[in-house]
Amino acid sequence: MKKSQFEPLVIHTFETMTFPLPKHSHTYYELIYIFKGSGNHYINKIVIPYKTGDLFLISPDDEHYFEIKKLTKFCFIKFNDSYFQSNKHLSPDLLVSVSPLEIMRNALLKEMKLIFTEPCKTILRKTVENINEYDSMHDVSNSPIVFFQVLSLIGLIQEASARLNVRIDNGSPEKEDLISYVHQHIYEPDKTRINVIAGHFNISANYFSYYFKRNFETSYRNYLNDYKVRLIERRIRSGQMTMKQIAYEFGFTDESHLTNYFKKHKQVSPTGYKALPDPENQLHKSFT
Repeated sequence: MKKSQFEPLVIHTFETMTFPLPKHSHTYYELIYIFKGSGNHYINKIVIPYKTGDLFLISPDDEHYFEIKKLTKFCFIKFNDSYFQSNKHLSPDLLVSVSPLEIMRNALLKEMKLIFTEPCKTILRKTVENINEYDSMHDVSNSPIVFFQVLSLIGLIQEASARLNVRIDNGSPEKEDLISYVHQHIYEPDKTRINVIAGHFNISANYFSYYFKRNFETSYRNYLNDYKVRLIERRIRSGQMTMKQIAYEFGFTDESHLTNYFKKHKQVSPTGYKALPDPENQLHKSFT
C-alpha cells in the first residue's frame, strides 16, 4: 500500500485508540509528533516504543505503522519534494546546513529514538502546536511562517542527532551523494566495495580512501562498519528477525559469518549483546 499526496504540505492531527492504516509507504515525507499516548512504532524491520513528545521521520522508502497501547494524539506533518524546492529562496543556510530531504532519508535516524532535552523538548512541542494552530485558520502550503517552523523542526533534529553521535554531513552535495550511496547500498556488500563505489563516483580507487578520510575525518572502512553494526544492533534489539534473516539481509554468507563480524566489532556475540541493557533506554532514563 503506497499513499500519494499532491499538495506541498499537509497537516493531519487526530486522536485515536486504533491506528487507521496497515503497514504502508508514501510518495512523500512525514514528520510525526506524539502529542500524547504510547505504543509501538513499526518501521521497516524494527520496532521502536513511542510515548508523549516523541518525533519520527518517514521518507518514501520506508514502510511503517503504529500499534497503539494508550490513547494517542498524533500530528502528521506531510510534505513532498517540491515543498523545500519551492521555498528554497527562504532557506537560511546557517539554520539548515544540509538538505532537509537528505536528513529525512537518513536511515539511522529512523532506527533510533531521537532524544530531546530542555529547552529543545519544549521548543519542539510548541513548534508543532504553532504549525497545527496556523493550519486550523490558514492555508499552510504557501506560508513562509509555517515554512520557518518546519525548518526549526529540522534544526532540532540536527541537534538531537549530534547528541546521539549520528553524523549528518554538512558538506558539499558531492559528499551528501557519497553518504547517500553508502546508506542506500549498505545491504549489498558488492556495491560498497572501494573499487565499485570509487568507479560509481569517478574517483580513482587508489585515491578514494584518502578522499573519504579527508572529507569525513574517518576511514571509509570504519564508517561503513560502524554504520552497518548500528543497523544490526537495532535488529538484534527489536527481536523481530532471526540471526539467519539478519545475515541474509546484510549479505553475510551465514549466521556464523555474521556472528564473527559482529563479535569483531563489538567484542561480544549477538546473543551476549541482546542480553545487555539497552543503551538507548539508559540514555532516555538519564534525560527524564
